[in-house]
Amino acid sequence: MPLPIDLLIEAKWIIPVEPANTVLENHSVAIDQGRIVAILQHPEAIIRFTPKEVKRLPDHILIPGLVNLHTHAAMSLLRGLADDLPLMDWLQKHIWPAEAKHVSAQFVHDGTLLACAEMLRGGITCFNDMYFFPHAAAKAALELGMRAAIGLIAIDFPTAYAADSDDYLAKGMAIRDELRDSPLLSFCLAPHAPYTVSDRSFAKVLTLAEQCDMPIHLHLHETRREIDDSVGQFGMRPLERLRRLGVLGPAFIAVHGVHLDVHEMALLAQHGCSIAHCPSSNLKLASGISPVVELSESGVNIGLGTDSAASNNRLDILHEMRMASLLAKGQSGRADAIGAHQALRMATLGGARALGLDTEIGSICAGKQADLCALKIYDSILAPCYDPLSLLAYSAGREHVSDVWVAGSARVSDGKLLGASEIELINLAALWQNQIRPQDT
Repeated sequence: MPLPIDLLIEAKWIIPVEPANTVLENHSVAIDQGRIVAILQHPEAIIRFTPKEVKRLPDHILIPGLVNLHTHAAMSLLRGLADDLPLMDWLQKHIWPAEAKHVSAQFVHDGTLLACAEMLRGGITCFNDMYFFPHAAAKAALELGMRAAIGLIAIDFPTAYAADSDDYLAKGMAIRDELRDSPLLSFCLAPHAPYTVSDRSFAKVLTLAEQCDMPIHLHLHETRREIDDSVGQFGMRPLERLRRLGVLGPAFIAVHGVHLDVHEMALLAQHGCSIAHCPSSNLKLASGISPVVELSESGVNIGLGTDSAASNNRLDILHEMRMASLLAKGQSGRADAIGAHQALRMATLGGARALGLDTEIGSICAGKQADLCALKIYDSILAPCYDPLSLLAYSAGREHVSDVWVAGSARVSDGKLLGASEIELINLAALWQNQIRPQDT
């Protein structure tokens, strides 16, 4: 007797990520209670299951939901505010003053809501956030049914959110305790960066991370200035300082990792660390290019991040996939460096693994959460299609995303975002734009 299930998705192609380099043609994904039950050929699926709903995708590629391993979602409200500036000028003269004046729980909620809408429409089903008022960010993500790793930020100077690092961490842990049972939320400790966090604060972060089994997510080796300042202040490079403090380990996510020497790459691999590679943001701020080929060959796990819409201008992991692959080829002089499958793995399973979520998301496997993204490729600008995997990595864009599911629940259907009005989102952004003007910074 056929087994009743909630949803059967029939797709022209499925790229499951696991096993590697696999493309399944004319297969179906059976889903029940938010989880993947089976991946099998269409005729067998019809015999084995009786679905409440069938979604037919005859001209589509189905992939795991994309994972944005690093962003500051609320900063969508600062998109384009201070472009074409180096990182520290951008931060110190424009972004930090604007944040000091405008950031509030409402700012974070509204900015995160705008970001979630953008990310879902681009096939991103999970994001790893780092910002103030994390409770407001979590609330916005849940309103749109999006999976989020909420960063519990720590920094050694006061803001509208908290007075000092102890206050940041106490508030963050209270939020975690309140929301920890939400199935779409997980949590990271998010000390901002070595140049904004003291040794004492890092010690407290490490203790909490070990006690509560949470990843540690921070900016690291983004600019040469950051490294030079660390050598001047501490007599060592930032990564060495973190090593001595005992911060490195399998739960450590280093964001950017642009300026790393051979010894440092080996150190990250030795400790099982992950890199959140943000190629577009690094290029736009002229920070440099992360040595992802060498990192990957050293055994370092790599995921992809957009950084914020203020430093990237778009929260688009499909774009970051293509950028990461092309930069790796150009930097290494090897056309086979970071191929299509590896780029997709970085955008899915690599990010999931960094967050400790790889048993739940990141690939299309029986037993995992049904976080999925479909792209419609019946389009003259994508034709012909000799290799769906290659087309996905080098040709398709977020405009081709047609359907998105999070835990088996539709969040985008036939290109339309569910759960929020496009007009309301545009009006929300306009209200904040009227308050935040370039002259304010």
